[in-house]
Amino acid sequence: MKKIFTTISIMAIAYVSMAQQLIEVASFGKNQPIGVAVAPRSNRLFVSFPRTDPYLYGLTEIVNGQRVPFPDADWNKVDTAQSETHFMSVQDLYADYQNNLWVLDSYPAGWAAVIGDGKKKEGKFKLLKISLDDNKVQRIYTFDDLPKDKIALNDMCIDNSRQLAYMSDPGQHAIVVLDLQSGKSRVVLKDDKSTVAEPGLKLHLDGKDVINNDGTPFVSNVNGIALTSDNRWFYFRAINQTKLYRIATEHLANVTLTDADLSTKVQMVAETGICHGMIADTRGNVYLSDSPDHAIQYVTTNGKVHFLVKDARLSWPDSFGIGNDGYLYVSASQMNRLPRYNNGESKVEYPYRVYKVKLPK
Repeated sequence: MKKIFTTISIMAIAYVSMAQQLIEVASFGKNQPIGVAVAPRSNRLFVSFPRTDPYLYGLTEIVNGQRVPFPDADWNKVDTAQSETHFMSVQDLYADYQNNLWVLDSYPAGWAAVIGDGKKKEGKFKLLKISLDDNKVQRIYTFDDLPKDKIALNDMCIDNSRQLAYMSDPGQHAIVVLDLQSGKSRVVLKDDKSTVAEPGLKLHLDGKDVINNDGTPFVSNVNGIALTSDNRWFYFRAINQTKLYRIATEHLANVTLTDADLSTKVQMVAETGICHGMIADTRGNVYLSDSPDHAIQYVTTNGKVHFLVKDARLSWPDSFGIGNDGYLYVSASQMNRLPRYNNGESKVEYPYRVYKVKLPK
């Protein structure tokens, strides 16, 4: 594994001005927001919600601070028997520069589900391409070549220049590369040092370890991912790990490279501490959530780590979107405050919210 930047001690993280203020954009009562995306051309804001109680919609557009079911009410109806035409549990969103919204509907098997009922023996997955020109579904990918009892597709980025989708799969400890033309998938970097959780590393949030009610610590392998706007670099990392990695997309697109070959192409970028979601801006900065510090960090192109904002309301900041208005949008999922990690008692501070913060100059 290739290291391109000097390792940065977490204690030596560079600080920037905390003048950036967290601004509330929308609130959702007891409905937990997860995915966030902002259309780069129109600045339309989309927020997704997992299949948990209470359940209202899986995917919404935020209009004047209010939720509107997207692409329509029909897709948001609860109908587990019709998973092809209804959302099961919308996990992640990605808005591209061709005015499409990509929707990852991921309902993993019980053992692999971070949230959910924990009883399913086989997951259900689909990726939707929705045109924002007319709000119509253009294509649906169903991952029929992947083991539905093992995968746990989590985050997703779209590389239109190569007609590929890159997805984190904490279930298989791997990256999934989907060919958007053929619909065929490849599983790469499985069980690589860069895609697996660090053994024994626990999440310690709000003054306590994040441990399930059955005594199992929260653990996630490769989870957060980001793609630079020029589609050149793909960043990724596990939650239970402190390092940020990247690999050139030209290597991910090369079907002749083995996992061993790809492993030599992976670069360690920086020490960032615990992180969940990520996103890259047009200048190459990579933004990372920072749950232990109730903060958002960003890593510049020279590998330096900075804080963008700290705010007590940033409880498990999860997913990001970047608008053309100069703001970074983020959901606060408060995942560690759910009853499953607190002996059956909810510690969530309602309402759930999505916020925005000004990007650095």
